Amino acid sequence: MYDNILVPTDGSPASDAAIDHAIDLAKRYDARVHALYVVDGAAYSTLEAGAQVVVEALEKEGEEATERVAEAATDAGVETVTTVTTGTAYRSISDYVAENDIDLIVMGTHGRRGLDRYLLGSVTERVVRTSDVPVMTVRQSDED
Repeated sequence: MYDNILVPTDGSPASDAAIDHAIDLAKRYDARVHALYVVDGAAYSTLEAGAQVVVEALEKEGEEATERVAEAATDAGVETVTTVTTGTAYRSISDYVAENDIDLIVMGTHGRRGLDRYLLGSVTERVVRTSDVPVMTVRQSDED
């Protein structure tokens, strides 16, 4: 059913919940997990000085976040591909899906209550609305 499962990560607890689900599904379907971290450099382009330092720090954070996914997947016997890229998050996710024959996206949401529970977050919500492949959203537990 699934050969390639994408799990975008930002290193947050909400992402961790999605990672667990993605690895479980990949193991069940003998699929490959793709860990993707997107550095949105445009968000820091207005800084007069230091923008490059911020972007480099985010790239390092992305490498660490995707490596954590790879380690967890390897421990579960699941093949993994890691990628750190720059761009607008939801567009980069969409482009990655098209370029890598992704069958499913597994993304975290933040555990929220009240009105906020209806808002998945701007990136997740946009991916859900625009994706050509199924998107599984995984809510961060209240315990995190």
